[in-house]
Amino acid sequence: MVVQNDKDLLGLMTIGRIVGETIQHMAAHVEPGITTRELDDIGRAYLQKHGAQSAPILTYKFPGWTCISINEEAAHGIPGERVVQEGDLVNIDVSAEKDGFFADSATTVAVPPVSDEAQRLLEATQQALEIAIDTARAGQPLNAIGKAVENFARANGYSIIHELPGHGVGRKLHEPPSVPNFYVRRAKQQLTEGLVVTLEPFLSSGKRQIKTMPDGWTLVTKDGSLNAQFEHTVIITKERPVLVTAV
Repeated sequence: MVVQNDKDLLGLMTIGRIVGETIQHMAAHVEPGITTRELDDIGRAYLQKHGAQSAPILTYKFPGWTCISINEEAAHGIPGERVVQEGDLVNIDVSAEKDGFFADSATTVAVPPVSDEAQRLLEATQQALEIAIDTARAGQPLNAIGKAVENFARANGYSIIHELPGHGVGRKLHEPPSVPNFYVRRAKQQLTEGLVVTLEPFLSSGKRQIKTMPDGWTLVTKDGSLNAQFEHTVIITKERPVLVTAV
């Protein structure tokens, strides 16, 4: 999507605020003993209260209102009976629709006490998102984002999961362009003002290879290594992007 007018901007910012607030509301309830289904129910209730629909259900018939992935689960974790434990890294990924506009965001929450390895991964992934945001400027090539994120991750000993890029968003959950978190030479198209994309680095403490679990949705690292993700929907400008899902 490209923001064309004030109506587009208002619609996008409205659903972006709802998504961001939903994540904060869910994150506040992350504690040992809660199940991922219970967390999902909290997210569902908040989205419904604000007149929003789950984008994964609407678009893909995903079996949950949100995606909740823990530790070795990289993405698309189905809410269920898994119980949050001390030391876990809990990824909460919320995407939703209201009045024809979509937004997508994610955060990873550490459940104390966490290992030094987990804490370092969490902080590095947050920093990787900031690097992506700082790089995403109108006039820059799209692949500058991936190059900056990959260089940072490698310098700090982390892997980038190639199969989970950022993407266009706004009128649908997934739109062009793909926004890889690693350098892709052919991705030379210029970022333009008003373009709406997600920036969402996925970092792993081990190897980058992932596999799909028998449920057909959940992606896990093949070597069982820890993962973290942070994500915002942003609007590209000549300066720092507008963070649609920041609250």
